[in-house]
Amino acid sequence: MPSLTPSGDGSAAGLDRRAELSEFLRSRRARLKPADVGLPDYGRRRRVPGLRREELAQVAGVSASYYTQLEQGNSANVSVEVLDSIARALRLTETEHAYLTHLAKPTRQRANKPSPRTQRLRPAIQQLLDTMTDVPAYVYGFRMDILGWNRPAAALFGNWAELPPEERNWGRLIFLSPGMREVFIDWEPKASGIAGMLRMHAGSHPEDPQLASLVGELSVRSEEFRRLWAAHEVRRKSHGVLRMNHPLVGELTLSYEMFPLPDNPDQVLVAYHAEPGSESATALRLLASWGTDATTPVG
Repeated sequence: MPSLTPSGDGSAAGLDRRAELSEFLRSRRARLKPADVGLPDYGRRRRVPGLRREELAQVAGVSASYYTQLEQGNSANVSVEVLDSIARALRLTETEHAYLTHLAKPTRQRANKPSPRTQRLRPAIQQLLDTMTDVPAYVYGFRMDILGWNRPAAALFGNWAELPPEERNWGRLIFLSPGMREVFIDWEPKASGIAGMLRMHAGSHPEDPQLASLVGELSVRSEEFRRLWAAHEVRRKSHGVLRMNHPLVGELTLSYEMFPLPDNPDQVLVAYHAEPGSESATALRLLASWGTDATTPVG
């Protein structure tokens, strides 16, 4: 289960940043062996997997007591330089490093500016989507809510307009809609990516009650989400490949590109395309020409 901070009425007010920091550091330390960081391993049986705290502290160049305090969630006085050293010692990816920094040193701007309860898409962005008549495209927000889309996207994924706004969410669609396993050929990587992006956004918006509520709901209702969330993987994507089974045109292999909006990086535009001359490109053109007439119920 995720670590949630209760509000005054007993609901989830946000993710418990200190608990998340503690659990994340422990999970990253557990995946390393002494040999991974240049330390000798004398073959002694270890009670728990991974590096010991004092070993990690040695590699990072900090005292064991200092690192222990950090791993217990006490980050009030930690410097960026120390976080960088610990990130290098833990062999963190760039995305994991950013996540660690968000948890340990949340920016003053974030602390003073609560997340909007309802994310809205600028009308000009929707107009831009509508001009992309041959390219399936949509915009999602930091809670993985689908905020806007065009006709080709509706033809590809299903008419999201038929769903209540709260159900237009990739977390709920992937983990709570059984039909998605048939649509997405590589469902497990897709699900892992969604869980990883939700965790990344949770680090950037630890006080957001709606994001915390979504994570709590998915944890209660989906065993797969609980398993993936417990792995503490953090993801940030910029491009990739999607394979899916469409009920009308069959199997599709599409590439996608992701573009954070310049004036609101919490909102990301995703556009799909197929290799020119491929069967997927032909199928995509058919779907685009059919528009919403090609859609099937979603959810």
